[in-house]
Amino acid sequence: MVRKTKEDAELTRLRIIDAARAVFLARGVSKSTLEHIATKANVTRGAVYWHFKNKTEIFHAIREQVFLPLIDRMDDTLGLAIDSTENPLTQIENSLCHTINELSENTEMREIYEIMMIKCEYVGEFATVLHQILNNCSSLIEKIEIAYQRAQTQNLLASNLSPRALALDTHLFFGGLLHMWIKDADGSKFRYQAIDLIKSHINLRRK
Repeated sequence: MVRKTKEDAELTRLRIIDAARAVFLARGVSKSTLEHIATKANVTRGAVYWHFKNKTEIFHAIREQVFLPLIDRMDDTLGLAIDSTENPLTQIENSLCHTINELSENTEMREIYEIMMIKCEYVGEFATVLHQILNNCSSLIEKIEIAYQRAQTQNLLASNLSPRALALDTHLFFGGLLHMWIKDADGSKFRYQAIDLIKSHINLRRK
């Protein structure tokens, strides 16, 4: 009975998260309320408060659905193991391309990115969320930098820039591409050429 109660509670929590994603997407985060989310999830507002202190906590839970898997995948695709023999520039390219492919195929992931990028104003209670996002970006940059360091050690880089500078450049390039990819709803400007743009970006670094 206890186990079933815990399972039911987790299902309710997931239903609230799914409902919040739909509400944030339709209304924008700032114009969404816990009442809207409770109604969409078909639960009481008390049930929402049982699982989440406020709207910010729900937003964090939604963001973790894409960010935590992204970190895990980057650990794999960037070959951070010291004994990795794969070309690190190809690994960076594959990691970025994989994210674009997932956005194309995974509706949930695409909706979460849309909420994060164009449906949320990072002010007031969400100012701390922006700070955490920036910290997470630093973590991603470090992972890319390690791959560039390996490329430099293997004499694969055409650029004289430091691995840190290259990692920052790649991160900013990809962040901009993601923003435009999300906004390009009909796919006529950026979505159709996103993979080619990534390959061109990495090719500029190859010897």
